[in-house]
Amino acid sequence: MAQTRDIHGKDVDPAACRVEGRHEMINISKDSVFNLHPIDVESVRGEVASLLIHGEIVVAAFRTVRDQLVFTNKRIITIDVQGVTGARKSYTTLPYSKIQFYTIQTPGLVELVSDSELFLMFSNGFTATFEIRGRCNIVEIGQMISEYVL
Repeated sequence: MAQTRDIHGKDVDPAACRVEGRHEMINISKDSVFNLHPIDVESVRGEVASLLIHGEIVVAAFRTVRDQLVFTNKRIITIDVQGVTGARKSYTTLPYSKIQFYTIQTPGLVELVSDSELFLMFSNGFTATFEIRGRCNIVEIGQMISEYVL
């Protein structure tokens, strides 16, 4: 089996990623990674502010029941809330500067539940896929990523 690496090329515990087919998936909430819903950027967990650098702002945010996926103007931050009480959290940051290419899939016209998909391939071969349910301008997110990739 291939070695699992993070976006910086360092070895990571395979249990921290879920593999489906040939794509590694960031385990922001185990099986609910495909159940992301848009939220207002004002609803982003307060502790994310301490991770932001000067000039970095939150531009889009999504959540599962407890976890969050945050797009800033510089990177993607995932927040994995762990344990029964939710006191333990794991933060993963995915800088746009490390993305080699990306794919977006827009929702169809007659889908009962609208969903969009974002697939990211990083320069070291690490991949991440996010499926977002509900109203989401995935093209706008793709344009933002293009600002840093191209």
